[in-house]
Amino acid sequence: MVSSEQSVSDSSILTGWYKSSYSGGDQGECLEVAHGHARVPVRDSKTATGPALLFSAPGWAAFVSAVKDGTFGSG
Repeated sequence: MVSSEQSVSDSSILTGWYKSSYSGGDQGECLEVAHGHARVPVRDSKTATGPALLFSAPGWAAFVSAVKDGTFGSG
C-alpha cells in the first residue's frame, strides 16, 4: 500500500465502506465512504481495489453540506 496524507493507493485495505442512500442503483456514478478512520476515505464504488482520497472530517462535512445546499461550485 502506498499512502500519503491525501490518498491510499489500494482502498480495499480499509474497512467500513458504504454507499450513500442517495446512490442511484446501477448508474455507475456512486462514491463510497468508510467510517472509523482518522481521515474520511472516499472511493469510486466501481473500483474497490483502486485509490481512495482522504479528507479531514470538517472538510468532508463542508463538501457534503455544500452539495446538499446546492452551493457547491457556485461563485
